[in-house]
Amino acid sequence: MLVWATLAAAAPVTRLDVAVENLRSSKGLIRICLTADPDNFPACVDDGKALTRSIPAATRSLSFGGLPQRGYALAIIHDENSNSRLDTFAGIPREGFGFSRNPVVRFGPPRFAAARFVLGGDAELQQVKMRYIF
Repeated sequence: MLVWATLAAAAPVTRLDVAVENLRSSKGLIRICLTADPDNFPACVDDGKALTRSIPAATRSLSFGGLPQRGYALAIIHDENSNSRLDTFAGIPREGFGFSRNPVVRFGPPRFAAARFVLGGDAELQQVKMRYIF
C-alpha cells in the first residue's frame, strides 16, 4: 500500500483549461463535472474523486490544476435558473448541456468513451460547445 501511495504522489500532474462556448445567455450557472470513472459519467453523483465546479454563466471558462495525467471526461450543464439540476420535460433537457470532445448526442448522453480525453504534458484545453433542444 505504501508503494502505491508513493507512486501516486510521484505521478506527473497537469492542468486542464475548459472553455464553454455557444451559451444562449449569461443567466444562472455553469455546472461542470470532471471524472475519470466511466460508471459515474455524466452525473458524477457517486464518484468521490470527481471534481465539480459551479461558475457564473458570464464567466465561461475555468481551470483545474494539479490533475494526474490520465483519461477524463467532462459533462457540463447550463443551469439557467440556478436550481442545482438539469431541468427536463419528458426526459428531454430544457437547459443547455455539453460534453468534452463534443460527441454526437442522439438519445441520451454519450458514453464515457465518446467524451474521454487524455491529459498529458503541461496543459490541455477542452472547448465544449453547449447544446439546447428547447
